[in-house]
Amino acid sequence: MPKQPLTVQLEEDVIQAARKEASRKGQSEAAVVEQALREHLTRQESVTDQVWARNRNQALGEDEALALAYDELKAMRRERGNSGKAAS
Repeated sequence: MPKQPLTVQLEEDVIQAARKEASRKGQSEAAVVEQALREHLTRQESVTDQVWARNRNQALGEDEALALAYDELKAMRRERGNSGKAAS
């Protein structure tokens, strides 16, 4: 599949980590970022598929699902210590 350019803005620590990983692996920064994004998206799809499969017969209503999602987001932020930071 042909590659297309994409411009993103990242925090400096993320850029430095990507550069360090690229150097360690002998890859381009773009290859490291693409691999990380692919792995993240694959994990997200897997989790989503698991949730749908498990709850196929017990689907939540829209309000219940939204409340659960917000509760999980708050719990994740507490675990990470980022409760005051907005997701970007």
